[in-house]
Amino acid sequence: MGIVVTGATGHLGRHVVEQLLEKVPAEQITAVVRDEAKAADLAARGVRLAVADYNRPETFDGVVAAGDKVLLISGNEFDKGRPQQHRVVIDAAKAAGAALLAYTSAPGTLTAALADDHRATEETLLASGLPYVLLRNGWYHENYTENLAPVLEHHAVVAAAGEGRVSSASRADYAAAAVAVLTGEGHENATYELGGDTAWSFAEYAAELSAQTGQEIVYNAVSAEALTGILTGAGLPAPLAEVFAGVDASIEKGELVVAGGDLSRLIGRPTTPLSEAIAAALKG
Repeated sequence: MGIVVTGATGHLGRHVVEQLLEKVPAEQITAVVRDEAKAADLAARGVRLAVADYNRPETFDGVVAAGDKVLLISGNEFDKGRPQQHRVVIDAAKAAGAALLAYTSAPGTLTAALADDHRATEETLLASGLPYVLLRNGWYHENYTENLAPVLEHHAVVAAAGEGRVSSASRADYAAAAVAVLTGEGHENATYELGGDTAWSFAEYAAELSAQTGQEIVYNAVSAEALTGILTGAGLPAPLAEVFAGVDASIEKGELVVAGGDLSRLIGRPTTPLSEAIAAALKG
């Protein structure tokens, strides 16, 4: 039985492979990548590489073997029909006789346009008849902490989320949940709603940034339309800006508060506090 990880050189995929290497022999891991050079370090450690592209179904021939467990990490090409891309992996896993396919989805409470591709992929996966796990990942700390430069420059956190709260966790936390599913037993046909233990508001986020930097950083709550304008003004394509503004609207409605504790239970420890992610980002 092998473990196949798509998007293995991406932000989340690298965390998954690194954590898998702590639990299973390297030769049992297949890292699916588009650029072999970016995975040279993994190959050097004994990980099998498979060069494949969601947009070229034939490249997935032979990637999955009977009995393998597959982690399908959702693609990030929002403009290229992600459900069709994901179907390529699901079809390959089914044809090979995979034992399990786990998919990194979005919280079941999320109604923003961002969730549409995930819901479509979930439907495809359930219709395939494959044993599945839905890892409905909440928001990542790094969505905010990896882009602190403009926040620190303007001394303001700008969002269209009102007083809404976010149950975010670190990428490493979500990776640990995926690893627990891929290396454990009894997860077949389960749906996990994953999020951090403690939800926070943007005012609290600004206050934590202020405390750690010694600067006064405020929360500037704006409308979704205003945020879209700010993001497009910063060079983001309009459709993507609208997606991000839509997520903030969902946050304001409470849709990214993930209760239930599935993530901490799966990983066997508390989730990483936002304050730790901020501290790590500021150290750079």
